[in-house]
Amino acid sequence: MNSYEVNFDGLIGPTHNYGGLSHGNVASKSNALKISQPKQAALQGLDKMQSNRLLGLQQGILLPQQRPHLPTLRSLGFSGSDKRIIEQVSNSAPELLASCYSASSMWTANACTVSPSADSADGKLHFTPANLSSMFHRSIEHRFTGKLLRSIFDNDQHFQHHDALPMGSHFGDEGAANHNRFAPSYTEQGVQLFVFGRYAFRENKLATAKFPSRQTYEASLAISRLHQLDQSKLVFAQQNPKIIDAGAFHNDVVSVSNLNTFFMHEEAFVDSQAMKAELQEKYGEQELHFVEVPTDMVSLESAVKSYLFNSQLLQLPNQEGMTLVLPEESRENQEVFNYLEWLKTQNTPIKHVIFVDVRQSMQNGGGPACLRLRVALNQVELDATNQEFILDDSKVAELKHWVERHYRDQISPEDLADPLLAQESFEALDQLTQIFKLGSFYEFQS
Repeated sequence: MNSYEVNFDGLIGPTHNYGGLSHGNVASKSNALKISQPKQAALQGLDKMQSNRLLGLQQGILLPQQRPHLPTLRSLGFSGSDKRIIEQVSNSAPELLASCYSASSMWTANACTVSPSADSADGKLHFTPANLSSMFHRSIEHRFTGKLLRSIFDNDQHFQHHDALPMGSHFGDEGAANHNRFAPSYTEQGVQLFVFGRYAFRENKLATAKFPSRQTYEASLAISRLHQLDQSKLVFAQQNPKIIDAGAFHNDVVSVSNLNTFFMHEEAFVDSQAMKAELQEKYGEQELHFVEVPTDMVSLESAVKSYLFNSQLLQLPNQEGMTLVLPEESRENQEVFNYLEWLKTQNTPIKHVIFVDVRQSMQNGGGPACLRLRVALNQVELDATNQEFILDDSKVAELKHWVERHYRDQISPEDLADPLLAQESFEALDQLTQIFKLGSFYEFQS
């Protein structure tokens, strides 16, 4: 049976702005309060999706969330018309307004954790939305994420959906950005690697000094239970606190995997040697390929600034070797570019590199890997997926026209206080639900 890794990219929403809300995300903080370009951002994202399609890959899409999310502001005691609430919050609590305007759901690597049917005891594909409890502006995403996933993967015979883990610091879950899987093919049983930053119920002998560790061991363990995974095929590894303090707030800033290959920075984990040995033992007789980038070739600073590892590692149809899809910033960083040129001459599965322009996302703290959720599907499961969310040329063209029609060229921090921006966003999302045949899907439509 055919097997696929379908990347479901986040469609960047009409309120894309630089709020600088993510503590520990260097790019987000360094570009805080600058003028964003939402139309350009969304078109860059769609171009990346179409580029992957033209490489011969199946490409999916996830929709932006309702922003501004006025129900959150109402739950915090603000009342009156939409216009009145925006005026009240902009005057008294602008940080709340920025949080409820955030377009961060575009980074769908944080949408959920996915376990393929080949790994789950019940033979179903499992989804658990990430609670994202460490950041307020993202903690309000998981309910809509769950609803959207249930609409796309709407078949109880093949798909199993779970609610997000309990909120709070003990079960902080950041989704697939801290999760990797290794297997001979996308629909053969594999080994799942859960990466965590800290323990919630035991002493943390190794802790960060500067930035928070968002993913807990306990959250990762809970997801493995919910997804009915074989404990003999699981590995749990702690991310190096030094890496987190350098700005690698998620593990996908310092590593990326595909099939039998793991591309990572040598300082990414607390004990890389033990992790690699356990992965290989649980993987079996076939060889895993570990491509480790030494610090003396790519510094932590360059790795984080260029998002070298926040790339897509792809196996393209009818092509020998794997391809890295990297942000343009990796080409512009001389240290990183020199490494990539050297890498192509080495005996590793990584043979090709492609650079894409996702600068608007990068400036807000997310690269090519942040923008996609990987879902391994067999042919039956792909056929059971809502085909409205599998892109073709026609859908891409329609979405580009929608963006051109509804998005602003620029958004400044002061624009968030403009009630007209909210109205424009809701009008755009209302049209979007018609494109995807969802009916009344967003809360403002009910």
